[in-house]
Amino acid sequence: MGLIETALDYVSIKSALILLVVVYVLRWIYIRIDEATRLRRLGVRGPRVKSYLPFGIDIIKKQVTSTIKHSNYENFLHLIGTAPDYTAEARIFERRVVLTADPENIKAILATQFPEFGKGEQFHREWYDFLGDSIFATDGQLWHASRQLLRPQFSRERISDLHCFESHLETFFKAVANGGVLNGEEQHVDIEAGNGKPFDISDILFRYTLDVATDFLLGMDVQSLTTPRQPFADAFNEVQRVQNILARAGALRAFVPKKSFRDGLRVVNEFCNIYIDRALRLSPEELATKTKSDQGYTFLHELASFTRDRKVLRDQLIAVLLAGRDTTASTLSFAFYELGRHPEAVRKMRREIIDTVGLDRTPTYTDLKSMKYLQNVINEILRLYPAVPFNVRTALKDTTLPRGGGPDGTLPLPVLKDTAIAYSTLAMQRRADLYPAGAPDPQAFSPERWSDWQPRPWQYIPFNGGPRICIGQQFALTEMAYVLTRIFQRYERVESFMHEIDGGRPKLKAEIVIQPGDGVKVALWEAKKE
Repeated sequence: MGLIETALDYVSIKSALILLVVVYVLRWIYIRIDEATRLRRLGVRGPRVKSYLPFGIDIIKKQVTSTIKHSNYENFLHLIGTAPDYTAEARIFERRVVLTADPENIKAILATQFPEFGKGEQFHREWYDFLGDSIFATDGQLWHASRQLLRPQFSRERISDLHCFESHLETFFKAVANGGVLNGEEQHVDIEAGNGKPFDISDILFRYTLDVATDFLLGMDVQSLTTPRQPFADAFNEVQRVQNILARAGALRAFVPKKSFRDGLRVVNEFCNIYIDRALRLSPEELATKTKSDQGYTFLHELASFTRDRKVLRDQLIAVLLAGRDTTASTLSFAFYELGRHPEAVRKMRREIIDTVGLDRTPTYTDLKSMKYLQNVINEILRLYPAVPFNVRTALKDTTLPRGGGPDGTLPLPVLKDTAIAYSTLAMQRRADLYPAGAPDPQAFSPERWSDWQPRPWQYIPFNGGPRICIGQQFALTEMAYVLTRIFQRYERVESFMHEIDGGRPKLKAEIVIQPGDGVKVALWEAKKE
């Protein structure tokens, strides 16, 4: 120790700082040379995202402000710029990031090179407080176990039982007539008084899908359609908002205020505890009397059979609540946004509905699948507004992507282990160059395009693809078709009031799931009874 103390007497603070800077610079140079050498072995680098500040701070700033202003789509296109094949790379602090909206690259990430890409440790760490070890944040065995746990809840037999959708529609229609959420189940509402009354249908749709999801998956709905103040829903939205900012802030996440995030997480976790307590109260004997084919069997029973670990139960609940509420509600919200300004589409769809099921009969699963124009409307909404517009994967080893390398982007793009690949189905599905000449504008709503056009493989993936394709896809499509059918059996016209709010340019609020940033203000008109 005496020798060290003697040495320190001769080293000034200034000298120590200089030494630290020199060591840091030498380390940085070594890392960059090593990275460049490894990249050259794999292929040729591609176009770079322009950055004007050190460490890509301007890119981070733009990412965060775009999230706050709900302009992530425009910012993604700006970052890629004129890069060929919609693929470019950026450097943020010491980390290389690849941006892409190329179908071949997305196919490689999700399917043909699936073992080489995953969520990765950094994503798992950054999203852990919210998503934990759920299906959306894990790889390998943890992901596989979550998927196997969820899969039975979305079997054809369970999805084709439409009672759960129907049982909440009466309350939904009362809320529509009321012009908003009901103040208790017993509130009297004059159904005819709501005819032509402007209201935000998006809020009611999010409440409806939350009630359906908690009923279908957990056996006890939260009755949000009859509860004006819904702390869980508010907290869930706030947690997603802040989490999305944190994810885009990268190395600057420490400067993002987190109080509302922590407060929201506490409310969300308290809500989950209600269901966790119910699951843990089920004895092994009670569980043994139920099988997956029983009518009353829910995800809650599956959870209780799987584990008694509260943390595991909490993470799986978060996953099903996120998937069960937000994706369906956002798609239906955009459906009414577009139908409100396309009355001809409403007339065509309603005529098909009446021809198939009449004005009163509840549709069957087969009915829903047989209505081609209805399916075209849903497909078109999912094309324009894919539920998860931006996603990310991490390279789990040194590898390449099929396109994006070289000055013209036609060569394989080298990708080192731990490189983040941000991809956008929203940008890809709106690329004009992926559509045939003479096709309707890709930025425009046109269900008719589906009558004589089918997208090429991997150019339309609203539910992702490959081994991680959304297991709730058929549940979501069935719920969307059922709700639209029942609504347009009753109502014949939708009038939009959105032009005076957003000028006809919908604000794309893309946090985790895309949704209309200004709500969807419409009026519904009941068909005249003959």
